[in-house]
Amino acid sequence: MTTMTDTSVREFKMPDVGEGLTEAEILKWYVQVGDTVTDGQVVCEVETAKAAVELPIPYDGVVRDLRFPEGTMVDVGTAIIAIDVSGGTGPAPAEVPAEPVEAPVAAAPAGDTAEEQKPQGRQPVLVGYGVAASSTKRRPRKGPEVPVQQASAAVQTELNGHGTPPAPESRPLAKPPVRKLAKDLGVDLATVVPSGPDGIITREDVHAAVTATEAPVPVTQAPVTQAPVTQAPVTQAPAVPAASYDTARETRVPVKGVRKATAQAMVGSAFTAPHVTEFVTVDVTRTLKLVEDLKQDKDFTGLRVNPLLLIAKALLVAIKRNPDVNASWDEANQEIVLKHYVNLGIAAATPRGLIVPNIKDADAKTLPQLAEALGELVATAKEGRTSPAAMQGGTVTITNVGVFGVDTGTPILPPGESAILAVGAIKLQPWVHKGKVKPRQVTTLALSFDHRLIDGELGSKLLADVAAILEQPKKLITWA
Repeated sequence: MTTMTDTSVREFKMPDVGEGLTEAEILKWYVQVGDTVTDGQVVCEVETAKAAVELPIPYDGVVRDLRFPEGTMVDVGTAIIAIDVSGGTGPAPAEVPAEPVEAPVAAAPAGDTAEEQKPQGRQPVLVGYGVAASSTKRRPRKGPEVPVQQASAAVQTELNGHGTPPAPESRPLAKPPVRKLAKDLGVDLATVVPSGPDGIITREDVHAAVTATEAPVPVTQAPVTQAPVTQAPVTQAPAVPAASYDTARETRVPVKGVRKATAQAMVGSAFTAPHVTEFVTVDVTRTLKLVEDLKQDKDFTGLRVNPLLLIAKALLVAIKRNPDVNASWDEANQEIVLKHYVNLGIAAATPRGLIVPNIKDADAKTLPQLAEALGELVATAKEGRTSPAAMQGGTVTITNVGVFGVDTGTPILPPGESAILAVGAIKLQPWVHKGKVKPRQVTTLALSFDHRLIDGELGSKLLADVAAILEQPKKLITWA
């Protein structure tokens, strides 16, 4: 029997997939222990604060270990999967079962078969604890892996029924939402008695710890030197209003990933850039007619042509006529940065929250190229496959609230951008056209801009130009 050396195992670490992000959540594993993988094969999907991203493995080999389960937040730089690159085809070495084994695998007779040495069970892998110790004597890992193994050994001692608490350097077993709850309530998890399977601390354990520590202790019954927890029964403790709620009437969803990043960005933008919003109502009947004509044009075969395409083109032409709006505010250097390119952002609602991917150099694209780019952007966003790079570097954004039947709104600027155009619902309305009241297709546009670098005159000119193009789309030719 040949002993596998540590050099035959390659660890793949959580990469920084978002330029400076510090953590990501493992959404789904596409492989299991024992599966054969090849260089470039996608092994898992992770969600950062910006997007969901699929991670390919850079090795050929066999999956030896998955370090974290689905739903775990993992710091960038932490190993998440181990690959045996020695050419072996068997599953990973057995881990220590719940009860101690009587003899290590290394001492087994040479005649033992692989079937007899397969693991009987696999302990759950939780954040910060690594995997359970192997029944095979393994060489100690280098660097930061050592304290993780020590913590795992301490936890295993408690799970084996010795009744002693983990060593001081180990972390109690608890899932991330429970850790967050304990932190919010000021509870030290090391003092909480676990009731979950395999010694995992549950939400109820944390609440019980809070009620126990807040139980009233009459001064006449308990000397100052005595612990209040031992003097007051838990049944007499008052409820904790901040933490208790009716699960049948309320659902609590952790704020994380795209939703958390969006919330932070919107708050930061709203209280950093002084917003000004202007509105204009415009007759877009001719624009809708042009949309129908373009759908029959052979240059647009296979492309999605809709009013948003011409609205985007109108905004790009208006920016060309008013280039100073395409800028950003550099607070650190106290400078206004004028951009000689337009990365056009399109706000997209996804199941994970609002994202704003952008079309790079949109101002340099022809109308068919812009249609193709818009189609790809929308399809990718709906599938949840938008890359972090696609959401960085935007300069101006369009948000189409009209698809929800909304007339208009006051959009908040994406951080670092100077303007955002909201497009309302297009409706058939009575409109004075050529001196007569006629039914016309009408919409309302709302432009929010950063008043530090765009004054009222410049912002008004930009919005008026967009409206003029949509009312008379031939200006796409005369003004381009």
